[in-house]
Amino acid sequence: MEEHTFRTFLWRVVSIHTIVYFIAGILALVFMNYKELFAGEMLSVFMRPVDSPWVAAGPALQVFRGILLACILYPFRKVFLEASYGWLTLWLLVLGLSFVSTIGPTVGSFEGFIYTKFPIPYHLLAIPEAVVYSFGFSYLLCAWYRRPRRLWAVLSIVLVAFILLMSVMGVLSSLGILNAA
Repeated sequence: MEEHTFRTFLWRVVSIHTIVYFIAGILALVFMNYKELFAGEMLSVFMRPVDSPWVAAGPALQVFRGILLACILYPFRKVFLEASYGWLTLWLLVLGLSFVSTIGPTVGSFEGFIYTKFPIPYHLLAIPEAVVYSFGFSYLLCAWYRRPRRLWAVLSIVLVAFILLMSVMGVLSSLGILNAA
């Protein structure tokens, strides 16, 4: 197993988080029709429309969330990076703490079912994106440590740069600075 330096761990967590978050978000946007759902009567009260500059900036801002994740997970890295099924441990931890058992009443969470007025279908809609993200993040992070290759690093740099560029272009487009062709 490769050395567990903080800098290496930080980059891997930030890049995997940003990439998987972007992919899960795009899949949810396309297959779960977030544009219409967020504009609907129930969610428009607290969700920004998908053409908001803040939503466009979201993927780039995930770099900061990735830094937080890396700082939080680093002291526990050996628990999931050195165990046979460490990815499963990490997956259950991420899914459990960031989605199912959140502190606040978010859509799809245990607290959300209890304290919000959202109908059950709204809560169920949040599950696929959370499962795809948490599984992808956990599995890929552990796989990168199990089979470290230069390709992982190169691919992560290219994909994160692409996501950052797309995010900046989305912000510029939503502000009317960059016109769609």
